[in-house]
Amino acid sequence: MSSDAYSGRGNKDRTITKTSEPGGGIPDTRAGTAKPAAGAHFLAGENMTGGYGATDILHDCTLTVDKGKIAVIVGPNGAGKSTAMKAVFGMLNLRGGRVVLDGEEITDLSPQDRVAKGMAFVPQTNNVFVSLSVEENLEMGAFLRKDDIRPTIEQVYELFPILKDKRRQPAGELSGGQRQQVAVGRALMTQPKLLMLDEPTAGVSPIVMDELFDRIIEVARTGISILMVEQNARQALEIADTGFVLVQGANAYTDTGQALLADPEVRRTFLGG
Repeated sequence: MSSDAYSGRGNKDRTITKTSEPGGGIPDTRAGTAKPAAGAHFLAGENMTGGYGATDILHDCTLTVDKGKIAVIVGPNGAGKSTAMKAVFGMLNLRGGRVVLDGEEITDLSPQDRVAKGMAFVPQTNNVFVSLSVEENLEMGAFLRKDDIRPTIEQVYELFPILKDKRRQPAGELSGGQRQQVAVGRALMTQPKLLMLDEPTAGVSPIVMDELFDRIIEVARTGISILMVEQNARQALEIADTGFVLVQGANAYTDTGQALLADPEVRRTFLGG
């Protein structure tokens, strides 16, 4: 799906960056790495096979995301969606396949090293420090940075204004949707190139879900790539540039979000008709 398909979503005037760099995006001060060849995906988890112990959950699974685009992973319960996300982030040892980010193979890197390369991961649960304030949570997200983090905190507050109002409040006292905003904001404090979200709208109301999706669109507009696992498949595919339907740890369908929504078999099997 082209970005025009969600041109009516999100707030184009509110961004998470004030940089003058071409193409936008939070300024990235990391050492340069080899750039991908023309036509290559910004992220590619290629032919990933692996699992826990001796049991493989993923079977030759491939996920890709382009620069500044939104890729969504959907599928039935137990399909391996979150496992695929963890494999990309280095939380699961692969027995086959590889992971490439921005032209550099990172298959053997630890999760912390992947953060340094530009990945940020927001897990579904236990994703905030409940005893710390909102602002302290954001500061924790910048643990690898050596520069002034205050401009990025202000950018997060522009994206999620309610967090500025509650910046001194313990995160544990917030609503579920507000906690998710804190979790996403903390991940953005790392100045990521790729933002990974595992079930970001789990347990929130439809109104909060739509608001979170709008904010995700705004993040993508700054040039940050998004890889997201989502239980609300229909709504997620509406904003997806690329959709991956997983079944038993393998790719069942891969297409644009709009094409998957229009596919009768996908609708019947995975979207409730």
